Amino acid sequence: MDRRRILRLLTAGALATLSGGAAARSVFSGNRYYKGPVSDHFDGRVFFNPGGEEPLGFADLMRWRLSGERETWPARWPEDALEASPAARVEGESLRVTMVGHATMLIQTAGLNILTDPVFSERASPASFAGPRRVNRPGIAFDALPPIDIVLVSHNHYDHLDVDTLARLAARHDPLVVTPLGNDTIIRARAPGMRIEVLDWGGALSHGGATIHCEPAHHWSARGLTDRRMALWAAFVIETPAGKIYHIGDTGFGGGSNYRDAREKHGGFRLALLPIGAYEPRWFMSGQHQNPAEAVEGMRLAGARFAAGHHWGTFQLTDEGITRPLDALRAALASSRIEPDRFRPLRPGEAWDVPD
Repeated sequence: MDRRRILRLLTAGALATLSGGAAARSVFSGNRYYKGPVSDHFDGRVFFNPGGEEPLGFADLMRWRLSGERETWPARWPEDALEASPAARVEGESLRVTMVGHATMLIQTAGLNILTDPVFSERASPASFAGPRRVNRPGIAFDALPPIDIVLVSHNHYDHLDVDTLARLAARHDPLVVTPLGNDTIIRARAPGMRIEVLDWGGALSHGGATIHCEPAHHWSARGLTDRRMALWAAFVIETPAGKIYHIGDTGFGGGSNYRDAREKHGGFRLALLPIGAYEPRWFMSGQHQNPAEAVEGMRLAGARFAAGHHWGTFQLTDEGITRPLDALRAALASSRIEPDRFRPLRPGEAWDVPD
């Protein structure tokens, strides 16, 4: 692919990641990723959040990007970055979660190894030479990963669906990928032999002694300017012998309705993995990225005993400084009178044995 075409793809990918691709609605009459029946969140061509908030468009994107309020991140952070060497397996009802970076986390319990939204590439971008660059190395080196049984891919933004990483995982570990409708088309174009199960909201499957439920999140999808909302986004509930785990890759708070529904359906959680970063400015980001205070409220509404914060400190996508989510989370926990040890913002390489 020539450099000019890569630059066009990069521009499209950046706009999609930051604005929802609203700058240019698809010129295609169909959906290139998925064909299926109309539902309460699919109109026959694109997916949507029922009663939810649409992402803002190109003019708003430019207004934000030209505001000059973006804080500077360090080129590398933190200085004392960890690199974990995880056990091959964690058995029984023990539950360990290790942060790799951004929304990539290793969940180990009941002899299963589950990897969420794996991104081991240097950039969250369609190009290797430009776009958001990671400021820390992965908290687990790719070659140090234990055998991976299940991979959860929540949606198709470049900071969550990294086809190069998925192709490497397919070659090394042959895991089962579980992802919402339409994302399989994107993955198979790069990793044609990958084992993939696709789920709609409300769907579930069992594998290796765990049951994976696909649940709503308030977000959207796009890889470029012409595929806005053509693949579904989702949260996951992982039902294991050690208890239930609620993983959300990305979400706007949306009034908390998805959190309430998850608690009503699943009865609460031992652990919630919740995004706490990429949230400023609120006027632009609130429909797609919750802030730490909303994450704390989401933890409460979902009935989660413990929570791990992710989606911060690896890729600079928005305006807040690299440690602002930590300050905001501490303040929100204090305001809600929740002990800080119950909601931990994990750093790359940090492992947490979650109490039972």
